[in-house]
Amino acid sequence: MIKTASFAMLHFSVAFTIAYLFTGSLLVGGLMALVEPACNTVVFYFHERAWQRHQHGHAATAAEPDEHEWAYAA
Repeated sequence: MIKTASFAMLHFSVAFTIAYLFTGSLLVGGLMALVEPACNTVVFYFHERAWQRHQHGHAATAAEPDEHEWAYAA
């Protein structure tokens, strides 16, 4: 949990610093530090779901023998 919290603080700090350097605004930096990680969290959730479906589908097709696999099985 400590590692997760430290990563979150690092992420917020990077988002704030980049937004502040680009705009010079503390308000925009603060908003970006909150909005960007929140958006990434939502996107990551859907990415993980899609990745799991891909892995599950790939595992099913990988379990099926290749059409030439029988020649090497002997």
